[in-house]
Amino acid sequence: MDLRLAGRRALVTGAGKGIGRSTVKALHAAGARVVAVSRTQADLDSLVRECPGVETVCVDLADWEATEQALRGVGPVDLLVNNAAVAFLQPFLEVTKEAYDMSFNVNLRAVIQVSQIVARGLIARGAPGVIVNVSSQASQRGLTNHSVYCSTKGALDILTKVMAVELGPHKIRVNAVNPTVVMTPMGQAAWSDPQKAKAMLDRIPLGRFAEMENVVDTILFLLSDRSSMTTGSTVPVDGGFLAT
Repeated sequence: MDLRLAGRRALVTGAGKGIGRSTVKALHAAGARVVAVSRTQADLDSLVRECPGVETVCVDLADWEATEQALRGVGPVDLLVNNAAVAFLQPFLEVTKEAYDMSFNVNLRAVIQVSQIVARGLIARGAPGVIVNVSSQASQRGLTNHSVYCSTKGALDILTKVMAVELGPHKIRVNAVNPTVVMTPMGQAAWSDPQKAKAMLDRIPLGRFAEMENVVDTILFLLSDRSSMTTGSTVPVDGGFLAT
């Protein structure tokens, strides 16, 4: 299936590692012009070596003023992938203000800010566009020690729907993808304990965690015109977890 992404300009946050990095590489391979955003310059430098021509922006999205300054002149963007996120796993009774503030600043507030910048540019140009927010199955299920993370992703799901309602008249589609555990290096490390992994895998009908390409393929489909009638959706990539 030709997704016809060649020539489109895409911005991806959290592009240094994991799903974000794989999304940049897939978009680059599809002929898109990509702006990769990460807070780690070394990750961006290695990404450019792998994908010559990718533009980079190094900024900590938890910093509103720095983000505004860094992205103010980013230029026309057709496609946006809000992937940047943090996860602090704490029991509910031990949740700290620092973990709460950082989680909501990156996982939700930065999505609003970056999406505003991109959407305002699209509207000013009179151009259609697409936004994909990377959420999680944790938005719809309570997971031990994930109080704040689940809360940010639940908020992101409903934000996705409100954005779709308000931006739809401007021909801007907004959807979310909701993966299960993904076998990024971070995911492999976090779920390397067989007992912990079994407890989750027993709740997944397909009996396995997601690979990065499972998530990236869904993101690219939602970015493409092949999904032109889909907006306001939260799309599980979870092996059936949310069906149980």
